[in-house]
Amino acid sequence: MQRQEEKIKEIKARLEEAKNLRYKAEVRLEDLERQEKEILKELEELGVEPEQLEEEIEKLQQEINRKIEEAWSMLPRELTKSDG
Repeated sequence: MQRQEEKIKEIKARLEEAKNLRYKAEVRLEDLERQEKEILKELEELGVEPEQLEEEIEKLQQEINRKIEEAWSMLPRELTKSDG
């Protein structure tokens, strides 16, 4: 009889632990959903569709590289020579 009571207590403890984990997961899910809405709103404000995000990132990286090259080309040649 004592052993059965211990098993029941163990089951109750595990159930309580499972409830706590479920609650934490629900809170985390709500937080992630809120963050997703914020990101989607920011993308909309920027005029970028979520499906085109990778394409937009690539376009911006290319623009940054062009601007860097442009800046280098404006420097006097003496400053762009390497000392090696």
